[in-house]
Amino acid sequence: MSEDGPTPPTAQSPQAQAQAQAQQAQTQQAQAPQPQSPQSQEQQAQAPPAEAPLAALPLGTEGRRLGCLVVVGASPVGFEAEQRRFLERYAEAIAGLLRTEADRPAPSALLSPALRSLGVGSFVLMPDTGLIEADEALLELVGITPDDFDGKVDTLLAHALPEDMHALISVLEPSTEAFGRRELEFRVRRPTGGMRWLSLTCRVVASTDGRPEQVLGVVTATSVLRQSADDVSRIQWLTAALDDATTVHDVGRVVVTALREPLGADRVALAELRDDRLMVTVLDPPQPDAWPETWRSEWRSEWPDAPVSALPTLQLALRDGRMNLWSAGTALEPALAGVGAGGLAVLPLPAKGRVAGVCLVGWDEPHDFVPEERSLFTATAALVGQALNRAHAHDAEQELATMLQRSLLPRRLPQLPGGTAVARYLPARRGLQVGGDWYDVIALSEDRVALVIGDVQGHSAGAATIMGQMRTAVRAYAVEGHPPDVVVSRANRLLVGMETDLFATCCYAELDLEEGNTLFVRAGHLAPLIRHPDGRTEEVQVEGGLPLGILAEAEFPMTAVALSPGSVLALVTDGLVEAADLPLDEGMRRTRSALAAADPVDPGRMADELLGGVDRREDDVALLLLRYDGMKSRPIRAGWAVWRLPDAVMHARRFTARTLRKWKVEDVADAVLLVVSELVTNALVHTQGPVRVDLMLRGDRLRVCVTDSSPRAPAKPVSVDWESTGGRGLLLVEAMSDSFGSMPVADGKQVWSEIVVPQGEPTPADPEPGTEQGAAP
Repeated sequence: MSEDGPTPPTAQSPQAQAQAQAQQAQTQQAQAPQPQSPQSQEQQAQAPPAEAPLAALPLGTEGRRLGCLVVVGASPVGFEAEQRRFLERYAEAIAGLLRTEADRPAPSALLSPALRSLGVGSFVLMPDTGLIEADEALLELVGITPDDFDGKVDTLLAHALPEDMHALISVLEPSTEAFGRRELEFRVRRPTGGMRWLSLTCRVVASTDGRPEQVLGVVTATSVLRQSADDVSRIQWLTAALDDATTVHDVGRVVVTALREPLGADRVALAELRDDRLMVTVLDPPQPDAWPETWRSEWRSEWPDAPVSALPTLQLALRDGRMNLWSAGTALEPALAGVGAGGLAVLPLPAKGRVAGVCLVGWDEPHDFVPEERSLFTATAALVGQALNRAHAHDAEQELATMLQRSLLPRRLPQLPGGTAVARYLPARRGLQVGGDWYDVIALSEDRVALVIGDVQGHSAGAATIMGQMRTAVRAYAVEGHPPDVVVSRANRLLVGMETDLFATCCYAELDLEEGNTLFVRAGHLAPLIRHPDGRTEEVQVEGGLPLGILAEAEFPMTAVALSPGSVLALVTDGLVEAADLPLDEGMRRTRSALAAADPVDPGRMADELLGGVDRREDDVALLLLRYDGMKSRPIRAGWAVWRLPDAVMHARRFTARTLRKWKVEDVADAVLLVVSELVTNALVHTQGPVRVDLMLRGDRLRVCVTDSSPRAPAKPVSVDWESTGGRGLLLVEAMSDSFGSMPVADGKQVWSEIVVPQGEPTPADPEPGTEQGAAP
């Protein structure tokens, strides 16, 4: 290293040098001129000192001169020994980088002019940066003009077909174990819309530390070397694509991709053969006008099952099970000639010793079949036949799972007097498309309804089975008349007793349709959402309990919320509001926004709008909506607690007669008094504990309810002896009633009877609903 500058001072110790520099700085500060502007100070700070050391280091190796490194020192005392050694090492490193750049061959030097004349392109790819040096021949093969190329490998990959992208990226982004020669054939989409097959051969060059440094390769047009129909990689791609095809629709999509555009065909049809009848599953292009009437009508038909006998030529080909290639001018029936007037290939699809279907490939212009196409058709027919057989097995399994799911969910929701309930369910897109999400709407009485939504862990037939058991248990406990916390607690104990590894979550709501009062219970589930009549939405703060099936002694507290007429209650599962790319909080916020923006006039459309943005479907989705309208006409009620006295039945009759007079329905008094006498007598004679009589008038129907503490349902006698003094009470009640029955309640049962009040009866004097409570004296 050479250095120019002032003569260095006599060697001093570091402490002495520091002291001398400090004194020099003080002297310069004392002699400093007046303060200058900030811009002048900055220029002065950036300028080198008047006398500065200068170092020049040559850059070269092995007798090669690559450049020179010039360094200007900041201190007038020159460069110290440690600084000199650092600059020499730095110069060596720069020389090494320049040597590597100089040794890199230019893309144009990779191929001889003879190869370039054959349409062979070359490239040099830098994996670390994603930059690529491509010659004009390669850009022409891909379909990019040199002016439009930005030097990025992503620009070239954008022209490759999506089906080949994964294999192509694995070659162009090598790992440390991917050194050596690699070959791949792929397809690119030309600017004109056509497709071209290209062959890639490349070699990965490693750096000194063993990492991939460069990818050197050449790309050729496959059609220059062989016919594209004889492309072995296409058969490999077809095999892999059919392995991934799970449904008949997927198989048809793969067949169209493999045959129509690569062969330049105008039509491709795929039909299954079942009991000598054709089931058309795929027609491409899908425009009806592109196909003869037979194929068009069968494809659009709800039950596509055209008999093969309607196409004699096709029937003969399928019977022989051999491929038939008909060129232009062959005499065919119109249904076949319209598929391929210039050429038609009929490929029977064998599977397990029988013909599973047929594939037709047709051309409008005259087409000559070459041997390579025959080989492709033969391989395609065998692969597609086996794929169709597998797809049928998958479809059958999926159909069974779907039937299981549908059988476990309610077929229809009940009509409610004070609201409208709608539900939606979407299965997951993976697995069996069957899961553990469930919902139910349970009419508890004329004015009370229970809504429940839940989610069993997992997406399998086992999860669906547990879901069905939990739905049945919750419905049974709710119909018995238990309060919400008891319903959920008993369902939890039931799941714990099943000794399954699965757990479940649920949200249960019991709504009074007259008053709008709602009781919520939440077991590890998402909180319910409420849309108020003014459009505001909120997440109901319901105190939650553990998921079902975790702890038998778990408690599930209730939360009371009042709904106003016009409110919408929404119960959801996590599949609607949570996904791998969607946090739960953000999903709930989006759902609340969608709920606020939706029009509650049509709850069904409202539910569809809430599901409109669900395109992930990693999990199954359940949604339950209830628009609470309130009851237009509230019933009139009166109740009486019966004491166990000798004249208890008499007091019950007096209470009933007094109530009927007040309600001005005396015309049905005889029938009602008889029903009250028989039901109260049965309760007093056959049960222990309290007995209660409740009367309710709703419109033209009068209901009599007698509640007792016995869970046993009343049994009507099969036959009664003429000399018997008892056993006729329930028969009389049934005869006098328009409807009659019993239902379990929380602490026993309730026997009820309904009697229709004749039309034209006057309304009660007091139209406002009320409740009269009383007890025997």
